[in-house]
Amino acid sequence: MSLSTTASANGLRSSLPVIVVTGMAFEARIARGEGVQVVYAARADLLERALSAAVARGCSGIVSFGTAGGLAPDLEPGALIVADAVEGPFGRLQTDRIWTDRLAAALAAGRFPARVRRGLMAAVAAPLVSAGDKAVLHRSNGALAVDMESHIAGAKAAAHGVPFAVCRAVVDPAWRTLPSAATAGLRDDGSTALAPILRELLRQPSQIGGLIQVAIDARAARISLVEARRAMRDAGALRMAIA
Repeated sequence: MSLSTTASANGLRSSLPVIVVTGMAFEARIARGEGVQVVYAARADLLERALSAAVARGCSGIVSFGTAGGLAPDLEPGALIVADAVEGPFGRLQTDRIWTDRLAAALAAGRFPARVRRGLMAAVAAPLVSAGDKAVLHRSNGALAVDMESHIAGAKAAAHGVPFAVCRAVVDPAWRTLPSAATAGLRDDGSTALAPILRELLRQPSQIGGLIQVAIDARAARISLVEARRAMRDAGALRMAIA
């Protein structure tokens, strides 16, 4: 392929949107913006189907964005993880080095540079809710945090030859075991229903304290995600995945 042909192909790709993959509706709302197409769902098959359809329309890269469970014991709620790789059901998937460097630099120039960490992200197919299970996973691979979407995003990017990156904010730290009410209201499409949460609290009112703590942690993660998205926009770090 000639240099002019390569430049033309790269120019075409860079004019296409970046696909941002999240698991929950509130994460998708934060991620939206010019040049970005957001795909989200909590159920893996729905997410994969929506992502396949989005990729078929064309994209310049895929970013996994949203919250994650902390695995490294020193990470507080709100810590931002920029992953060098994702290890999960599909093995180890590398992120794009140049793009990852750009995202990390954008976040480091934001309001909370001390919150930014680089390293390995773990991915799982089912929620990891107990502190014990988090500790086991951390010991097995040294990952900083864990989510349920990054492996799907990474595998799709690899299959289609487009750059892949990850930016996730820790919501539940490694030492926190989530009460069952915290995940009871999550619908398959990534939205949240209140009734199942209330039923869980009526069944076991002792969860209220834990649920309040989850809400406090979630606020810290949300603030970090909003700031991360703003920093990416201001730096143009999502505008072109390929130079």
